Parts: sequence; C-alpha cells; structure tokens
Amino acid sequence: GALIGFHLYLVARLGTTALLGVQASGGAPRAAQQIARTKMVSYGWDAGEFTCLVALWNAESGWSWSATNPSSGAYGIPQSLPGWKMASAGSDWLTNPATQITWGMNYIESVYGSPCTAYDRFLARSPHWY
Repeated sequence: GALIGFHLYLVARLGTTALLGVQASGGAPRAAQQIARTKMVSYGWDAGEFTCLVALWNAESGWSWSATNPSSGAYGIPQSLPGWKMASAGSDWLTNPATQITWGMNYIESVYGSPCTAYDRFLARSPHWY
C-alpha cells in the first residue's frame, strides 16, 4: 500500500540508517526528522531551532504520523487538534509525515514564530500543549 511505498521511498532516498532509532507507532521518526531538517531553511530556522522542534515533537508524538491522543483526539506528528486541520497542507495529511510536518511548521511559524518559542510555551503549560 501507500505506507509501504513511502517506506521504500525513504529507504531509497535516505538509506536504511535513517530508519533506525526508537520506533513509535506509525514508524520512522528519524526519517521524519530528516524531512523536517530539510524544511528548516525555508523558515529561516537554524540548528538550535531544529533541536527545539525535535524535543517538542518527541514529547507530543514521538514523531509518529499516526500518533493519536486518546483524550483530546489530537493527531499526527504535530498533534493537530482536530487532525483534519492538516488538510490545508495536503489531502494526504492522514498518513504522510511530510504533509504533517509542513502543516506543523506553518502552525509554529504563524503562532509562535519559531520552534524554540513554541517549545518554551509547551513546557510552561500544564498539561503541556502548544
């Protein structure tokens, strides 16, 4: 299916080492992080901002495109609430990490300006959210 095709695409594109690491439900956090890393430049965000983004989405979803919050229903890598808001970044939002990452980065830029600011706000709230 589409997931297997995407996985094979990532292996071909990034190599198998990109797919190693802690696996969350929905697969391949390192591959998703590599997608985000390549998009950082277009936002003007540096390596420090990438570190904050990794920490934020590690806490939110473990970088799993299928992560679902059982109480709120927030969905995907950026934990969009509701998940269907990510359709603004692409019709494949339900299963495509790149689409979810694009939506999440656009959200962070529009609401917080940068991943580190978003992560600071996330840490300041209890329960955590951004």
